[in-house]
Amino acid sequence: MDEQTADRLTRLRERLAADGLDQLLVTDLQNIRYLSGFTGTAATLLIGSESAAFLTDFRYVTQAAEQVSASFDRLDGGDDPRKTLTDLFSGKVGFDDAHTTVASFRRFDQAKPAESELVAAGGVVEDLRAVKDQAELKAISQAAEIADQIYRRLVEDGFAGKTEQFVARRIEQLAHEFGAEGLSFPPIVAHGGHGALPHAEPRDVAIGRAQLIVVDLGVKFEGYCSDATRTFAVGNVSDAARGVYGIVLEAQLAGLEAVTEGAQASAVDNATREIITAAGHGERFGHSTGHGVGLEVHERPTLSHKSSDVLLKGNVVTVEPGIYLDGQFGVRIEDLVVVEPAGSPRILSGFPKELITTD
Repeated sequence: MDEQTADRLTRLRERLAADGLDQLLVTDLQNIRYLSGFTGTAATLLIGSESAAFLTDFRYVTQAAEQVSASFDRLDGGDDPRKTLTDLFSGKVGFDDAHTTVASFRRFDQAKPAESELVAAGGVVEDLRAVKDQAELKAISQAAEIADQIYRRLVEDGFAGKTEQFVARRIEQLAHEFGAEGLSFPPIVAHGGHGALPHAEPRDVAIGRAQLIVVDLGVKFEGYCSDATRTFAVGNVSDAARGVYGIVLEAQLAGLEAVTEGAQASAVDNATREIITAAGHGERFGHSTGHGVGLEVHERPTLSHKSSDVLLKGNVVTVEPGIYLDGQFGVRIEDLVVVEPAGSPRILSGFPKELITTD
């Protein structure tokens, strides 16, 4: 952990120097975990060119002693922990304006030395987190494998007659059974017309036959997320449904092929969107093609037509085009992919993508 932390701090300091910052105040808990190893719910970091300070409260002193890298000086906050930290402010101090409330900013600003300056610097740590190291890739791969195991069991169990809510609860049960820490997000289980809602919430409604069902799930392993979607046929479905499935599958495969180091994220989105649009369903694909995944299930980069991101080796992204026919059915297919140099994409989602018909 110390070697990994040292590398992350080195890269962060290089970024701070490039941005003209003397220090960075880190308050987001996922960023704190990434940099220090701490998994508690109350902490702050202050990173400088040659220093790294960690501050928590009485509740987490023992946990911090066990988890926080030796690269950090653990501060005793005493009666006024904010003053303990702000007394160390020097020069231009970056803060994450995306995660800092106005009230919190004012408190830091009022407590800081007069000669220091708070400067908006949101996204600095998130940029580092977007490129995964080998330990992170191993954890994400394991989370993806657990998701595959869940899908295999769901198909074995069948869907017909069960409620969407029952299947969602079963997903959570299986996640723990197969060794996950928990779910990355509440699972989506939606059949028939309900599947035309991209973020449908499971209902207390029995799943009928001759319908498509969309299942979107992810789990956490060692803090890292997976995310995968499959669409199944419950009994025999219409030729129209099979045809739409084929279009989405073609689009998804094209998107996977476009995921390569140096590619524009918008180009990956275009690769999927062009196929769906050419098939006459462009207006029924209203979300982006994908997003980064890591400590959080939605991270950088973003794979959308508006994105200016460029894919870097070590990014982990989803490719998840869909078509949603209001009141009829929805189809989405999603894989988790590691960005590699040009060639075959490294796909972490291993569950089959051909349309599976199940009970």
